[in-house]
Amino acid sequence: MTTLTPIAEAIQSLAPWQQYICNACGYIYNEADGDPDSGLPAGTRFNDIPDDWACPLCGVTKADFAPYTPPDLAALQAQARCAPTSTIAARQTPGVVIVGAGRAGWQLAETLRALDAALPITLVTACAGDVYDKPLLSVAVARQLETQKLVRETGVAAAQRLNVRLLAHTHAIRICADTQQLRTTRGTLRYDQLVLAHGAQPALPPSLPAALCWRVNHLGAYLQLRAALGDTPKDVLIVGAGLVGSELANDLALGGHRVTLLDVQTEPLARWHAEQAGAQVLQAWQDLPLRFVGGVCVASVEKLQGRYRVTTECGQRFAADQVIAATGLQTPGRLAQGAGLAWQNGIAVAPDTLRTSDPHIHALGDCITIGGQASRYIEPIARQARTIAADICGRAPLPYENRPAMVRVKTTSLPLTLH
Repeated sequence: MTTLTPIAEAIQSLAPWQQYICNACGYIYNEADGDPDSGLPAGTRFNDIPDDWACPLCGVTKADFAPYTPPDLAALQAQARCAPTSTIAARQTPGVVIVGAGRAGWQLAETLRALDAALPITLVTACAGDVYDKPLLSVAVARQLETQKLVRETGVAAAQRLNVRLLAHTHAIRICADTQQLRTTRGTLRYDQLVLAHGAQPALPPSLPAALCWRVNHLGAYLQLRAALGDTPKDVLIVGAGLVGSELANDLALGGHRVTLLDVQTEPLARWHAEQAGAQVLQAWQDLPLRFVGGVCVASVEKLQGRYRVTTECGQRFAADQVIAATGLQTPGRLAQGAGLAWQNGIAVAPDTLRTSDPHIHALGDCITIGGQASRYIEPIARQARTIAADICGRAPLPYENRPAMVRVKTTSLPLTLH
């Protein structure tokens, strides 16, 4: 925290409120609003925040924030209204169609709009398209966050703010690459450029029936899970002790639920065995109603008299009120493979431009792979959006840099930063 002289304090008090963005997860700290949940009242200047303050979404420190200036959409729209008639006429084109309204889809829409106020943008999504911070889903119970507060901006409001055509509750069915058309459940859309930002979906082994297991990969499923859990402690069994499973187990246990966490590995967060992540979280969980059982593989899940019985291949049985599957993600291939796009464990994209094998189609976020490797983290999304927006809008190339991610594990009993 910086100490200012009285004169400097007086000058700072007259300065406009500033905003700062977390480079890891995209959370924006607005000095005017502060962060009351972290003890920072409205009007707290960024320079006055203690150095050990943590991002409320992902847990990184103040050092991981940078100044942020939101796009002046009103100024851009005014420029568009003053554009020559020939330019406006040229805009009577299909423009850009984005499939997916998660972090990647909205991030790209905002980045495109910041570069071009007149570009036609259509966003197709199977959900309502509401804007929310996905990292909050791993800490909401422990923080006693009401579910209605998880939505940062409704899809309708975001679409109006960005002058985007939002087709909510609409499924993309098929890409007709030769005619540059996208077939949806609400008709066929033409496009000049198509961007796939539909993310990945939970991967379920055959022993975990979809009808009996929760998969918490988006806000809608999370809200349904919270409603099912209700306001009294429940017995919750989570299959999979990777990043998502460990974060959910930690959060639900802190919220008072009795949690059993199963995994085929002998420790949680086994991917980071060299950094002793599993041993550290097990130590932090000692006083929580959280039991980890490793080295087991689920053989079956049954529903018996309103509860669930989970049986492992070695014969162990566990009873639970709710079962959550956190067994990894896979990219749905129907759209991309139906269009003949190159596929390599996901939608293969060029590492610099994020174009697919079709020059009129880009992709970003959880659904892409570079050299066969997926990167299903939040931090790269903003950089990917800038690369694609520059390419689509004809700006100077802004090659995407595919670099190793720093993983912030939101096990709030013991937050970890891993490679």
